[in-house]
Amino acid sequence: MTSAGASLAPGRRRIGIDVGGTKCLGVVLDEHGAVIDEQRRDTPKGPDAIIDTLVELAGSLGQADSVGVGVPGLVARNGVLRAAPNLVDINDFEVGALLFARLGIDVQVDNDATCAAVAEWKLGAARGATECVMVTLGTGVGGGIVAGGQLIRGANGFTGEIGHMVVDPDGPPCPCGRRGCWERYASGSGLGRLAREAAEGKRLQRVVALAGGDAEQVRGEHVQAAAREGDAEALQVIDDFGRWVALGLANLTNVLDPALFVLGGGLAASSDLYLGPIQSWFSRLLYAPHLRPHPALVFAQLGTRAGAVGAALLADVH
Repeated sequence: MTSAGASLAPGRRRIGIDVGGTKCLGVVLDEHGAVIDEQRRDTPKGPDAIIDTLVELAGSLGQADSVGVGVPGLVARNGVLRAAPNLVDINDFEVGALLFARLGIDVQVDNDATCAAVAEWKLGAARGATECVMVTLGTGVGGGIVAGGQLIRGANGFTGEIGHMVVDPDGPPCPCGRRGCWERYASGSGLGRLAREAAEGKRLQRVVALAGGDAEQVRGEHVQAAAREGDAEALQVIDDFGRWVALGLANLTNVLDPALFVLGGGLAASSDLYLGPIQSWFSRLLYAPHLRPHPALVFAQLGTRAGAVGAALLADVH
């Protein structure tokens, strides 16, 4: 396939900033998409402090032709962050307009997972694809969709909130206000929750030991560590987690029919633990699996920089 998104506008110096719940990462890209500088700042509380931090961070990265910002939550096409469950006191936050007023250059704003999708599509694991879905498996689950060689944003700009597909109406509460969202099962926090539930039944002794002997403190990293030691119970939790991830991927395949899924986020660093169970369950859960091509399942290549790199590239895809 020829890439619909591999070329960058020549001669441009782009800044991209990924706003997380605790940290803001800023990068500068040259015209070839290479990171030539990066800076980090703590994410402050409140909209005014966030704008001040973004302006200061952009300034520390030097002159640029454009600034892109990736933020967690519902981002409207006009650069307004409508809702952000993981940022304090943020609703209807006019990120784009406020930054443009302070910086005076082209400003683009989008969802952080959409930015990661842009980065992997332009420069990473999905380079050359015209039909692909990015799935970020971190504290929550986010997504970005490319179809027909175009980044899909939807009528309002809210496309990609795949973590809030409800997979169990009677499941655990989600920060979005509903119950049983996919990210309650298929995220890093979901992995920890699955492990804590198993530990309540006096299982996962090695995992609990790694958590200091307190089952309530079990987290995903404890499961991963025990699984790498070959602990059978930890590997069973990994398999259960893989089933939940595969369920959502199968649902997305039924709707979007992508050629490729790119799995990113914090869990991508341990891809060797998860890929086998996810692929096995995906083959079982997909509709008519024996009668159709299966989308490829690959892990992201750009690591923790993906959101910031993709934010820097937003000016090339708007």
